[in-house]
Amino acid sequence: MKKNRRNFIKKTLLSSLALSSYSFANSLSAKSYRKIIGSNDRIKIAFQGLGRRIPGLLSAAISQQNIEVTYLCDVMDDQIAKASKRFFDLTGDQTKSEKNIHKIFEDKDVDAIIIATPDHWHAYGACKAMESGKHVYLEKPCSHNMKESELLVSYQKYFNKVVQMGNQQRSSPHTIELINKIKQGAVGKTYKATAFYHSNRPRVPNQVFVPVPKGLDWNLFQGPAVRREYTFNTWDYNWRWYGWDYGTGEAGNNATHELDIARWALNVDYPNHVDVYAGKYHFVDDGWTMYDTMEAKFKFDNGKAITWDGQSRNAFEKSKEGGRGTKIWGSEGSAFVNRAGYQLYNLKDELMFDSLSLENKNRYLSGGNISNMTNLHMKNFFESIRFGEKLTSPISDAVISQSLVHYANISYRSNQSLSIDTNSKKIKNKKAMKFWSRDYEKGWEIKNPN
Repeated sequence: MKKNRRNFIKKTLLSSLALSSYSFANSLSAKSYRKIIGSNDRIKIAFQGLGRRIPGLLSAAISQQNIEVTYLCDVMDDQIAKASKRFFDLTGDQTKSEKNIHKIFEDKDVDAIIIATPDHWHAYGACKAMESGKHVYLEKPCSHNMKESELLVSYQKYFNKVVQMGNQQRSSPHTIELINKIKQGAVGKTYKATAFYHSNRPRVPNQVFVPVPKGLDWNLFQGPAVRREYTFNTWDYNWRWYGWDYGTGEAGNNATHELDIARWALNVDYPNHVDVYAGKYHFVDDGWTMYDTMEAKFKFDNGKAITWDGQSRNAFEKSKEGGRGTKIWGSEGSAFVNRAGYQLYNLKDELMFDSLSLENKNRYLSGGNISNMTNLHMKNFFESIRFGEKLTSPISDAVISQSLVHYANISYRSNQSLSIDTNSKKIKNKKAMKFWSRDYEKGWEIKNPN
């Protein structure tokens, strides 16, 4: 009897609410009304990794509607202190801090985790977050190796969580506009693209064994990686260049972005062949242990091709092209796009459309455009959690772009060209397949969720 009464009251209340809001809701679009209703759903988030990406990511998160930052997490005390101060300066509030992300995994009140750690933590952190019931915004590269990409997709399907990779140009309005124009035939049938990154990275310190810096939990920093003694100055960004324990080279650091745009523009998936020319040619006696120059060529089943031109320490033509971007060739024209805008050319090399204004270029060079892209990309992530919005870079698609990076690195490390089975995604060369995964510290292995 009491149960029937409760059901009657509930139905009556819902009916009243529906009637009172009908005229208001009817005057709005379905999408607008959905956002107003959904805005009552507060999303509680935590940040793991408080280094160079935290200013943009933190600003983007707190600018969104009804987001609560519940934790700031890092293995280094100084990073936590700096991020906490930034958070207070932006919001006037304080939030909890934590060095061990596993304690945040255990907190059932946390809905999503923003992961911006070194590369070797990305897949492990994302998989453990999904396992604990959390959605994931995962900075690029989404994985350290091909096996981890497979695991990320398996975990996402099994736990049915929202997982967005942080290749923010996927949410760039001008890039989306260009891709739509290309799909509509603006340059004819596409057949080739060149993605590039030109920088002037300086000499890096040679590694020497030193005591672990004050405030650093070196064991947690290493995480899934096999343990070793600390060397100067590994924890602060140079982990990218000190071998393969933690980083994925410049390809993982920057090619991830531009190769993704090239693949998007050409509408291709996994390559069938990869050739790489790479080496270290600058400051040959410094601590940098991998290539600083790479040219990689990817061929696809439909006859299309992508080239990666990576110059980490030779910024030739950087002033002309902004240091990074993607060039696309088609049967009836060509296009160029970077984070500032895009250009369309006909077959006579005549400029037909140009959004690369001086204002846009200056804003890009000062970081303005990337900040806006990050805001939009994170907004898309949160709206996918709340309303089921389609992700601009879902992990199932992101790992395809990431595979180009991994294939290039494997080709370099195995010193051979790769033939790839586009169905299994596996490399046909046995010597190269040993780089498909890596060694893990005991107890830190990522196991298939099935």
